[in-house]
Amino acid sequence: MYRYFILSLLFPFITACSNIDGLEDRFSPNPELTDKQENITPSALEIPQDFPKIIPQYSNSQLQEISDNLSDKQGLIRWSSSDSLEQINKFYQEQFKSNTWEITQPFNNEDNTLIAEKEGLEVKLSFLAANNGNTDYTINYQSLNASNSSTTEEPVTSSQTKNNDSKNINNIPQSLTSYVKDISQLGTINFNNSENKTIDGNTIINRRTYARWLVETYNKFHENNSAKQLRLGVNTSQPAFSDVSTNDPDFAIIQGLAEAGIIPSRLTGNSSASLFRPDTPLNREDLLTWKVPLDTGKGLPKASLDNIKETWGFQDTTQIDTKAIRALYADFQNGEQSNVRRIFGYTTLFQPKKGVTLAEAAASLWYFGYQGDGLSAQDVLSIN
Repeated sequence: MYRYFILSLLFPFITACSNIDGLEDRFSPNPELTDKQENITPSALEIPQDFPKIIPQYSNSQLQEISDNLSDKQGLIRWSSSDSLEQINKFYQEQFKSNTWEITQPFNNEDNTLIAEKEGLEVKLSFLAANNGNTDYTINYQSLNASNSSTTEEPVTSSQTKNNDSKNINNIPQSLTSYVKDISQLGTINFNNSENKTIDGNTIINRRTYARWLVETYNKFHENNSAKQLRLGVNTSQPAFSDVSTNDPDFAIIQGLAEAGIIPSRLTGNSSASLFRPDTPLNREDLLTWKVPLDTGKGLPKASLDNIKETWGFQDTTQIDTKAIRALYADFQNGEQSNVRRIFGYTTLFQPKKGVTLAEAAASLWYFGYQGDGLSAQDVLSIN
């Protein structure tokens, strides 16, 4: 009797255990679904095959973004790492030095960049603002021998003659035609190349040519006000750039821009900016960095990536150089007379490394001024 009593007490627990086993079976993962889930992995960016093998890669980093136009000649990749800026910077400096790279711009705290060259390839390492405790940085590279031009025409170089019309240039975009025509009539730019033949308006302009156009056009705008004119450099000055000697035909122009603080050089406190690269293509961020200070008449304001996202709304903001970020922010404040609006129209991509065409360069010079206080080429022509 006692034995049956004990069994009657244990029976509910035995039944409960049996039910628990059933519940476990009921809520356990479906083997078929489990197998499928294990095969699902989050998509991850991989380094493209075209990415140059000679560029060092920091192991403790994850790819965040790859530019669409990446090739073995040019491209931009954004990385993120849990390591500090100092650790990553030290790695790249050591790698560049030990693998016979020429460091043309050592790292500095002003713009958080490091530039090096090897085998005709220039690499710019730029550190961005901290992101959730991680260090974000970009590797931007380009071949110094690439023209980035869609035509077979060569960039315009120095010349002794000036044209008073735009008959020597064709394929000018309709949106830029009136700007190019007005600027041509000022006589400060030249659309002739070394062979004195008609050239394509979509030809990429080089840095020395735009520097010359910029200074001569700006001074033409202010020819009746010498206090506003840019002063040319003199041969007795110590060259601001090691690749632009006093014998260079455009030394006075380039030296003058450097001494006025318009273009970055050792004179602006950036002792690592030793090269001007006069014959390499001018890109969009260079154009804005040089032109906007002559519009505002003062130094560029402080600005962040968020400022550009909130104003221009560019999708490729992280690809833009720090100095160009400041120029873009000031340019936005110029309303309808902003360079970006006049040259490129409506766009959600700035494409900072894209080469500037002859027509675009001419259009950028059509107006100098800020927030309603300025002159257009038409104004200057009417005065003269």
